Amino acid sequence: MSTGAVQPIGAVAVCRPGLLADRLLAGLPLVLDHPRWMVVDKPSGLLCQPGLGAHKQDSLISRLQLSCPDLRLVHRLDRDTSGLVLLAKDPDTHRLLGSLFAARRVRKLYIADVQGQMGTVSGLIDLPLARLKRQPPTYGVHPDGKACITLWRRLQLVENSTRLWLCPRTGRSHQLRAHLAALHHPIIGDPIYNPGCAAEGLRLRAMALGFPDPDHPGHTVRVRAPWPAWTHR
Repeated sequence: MSTGAVQPIGAVAVCRPGLLADRLLAGLPLVLDHPRWMVVDKPSGLLCQPGLGAHKQDSLISRLQLSCPDLRLVHRLDRDTSGLVLLAKDPDTHRLLGSLFAARRVRKLYIADVQGQMGTVSGLIDLPLARLKRQPPTYGVHPDGKACITLWRRLQLVENSTRLWLCPRTGRSHQLRAHLAALHHPIIGDPIYNPGCAAEGLRLRAMALGFPDPDHPGHTVRVRAPWPAWTHR
């Protein structure tokens, strides 16, 4: 780990929290509704897409496609992670937005509570990750793993924990969860990387998205989610 600085996505979003607070789609909060894409607020515990087995058929995209059959996921969040998910309304927009993710031109900002107190203000985690276990899917540092980079900045010290801003520069499965566990500061409530923690729910939330505006070159779309309830405790 080396020292670095996290540059959070702009504090002022194109769609401020609450602007569409009264709008729900398939029971999910609609944060931003654009003619070509939308952003919804996924709750913790909901899969982004169906998994294997009858008990894993309920998902974000399954619910949304009941109202909007052409919707497609542009990216995914872990089941236990809450927050912003971007969806495209047509195939061309799906390809375009997907290419922005592939080119790492999308900035994502998360908030998390981790176990223990981080002694420094900010840092950079550059550790390769590989899947170490299939069930439950578990990732960890491995020399033959995929390159993974995470920037972090301390937001607040809370008793025996630390509240962090997290900015992943790569988009690997369980990246934030596995990286913080590797630093011996696992996320509070993580059932895989911090199983002894008694907290209810994973304290990890996708708070903001920023990406080049396809309709207005040189401009950036910025979207911000409401603060999670656990930050008010």
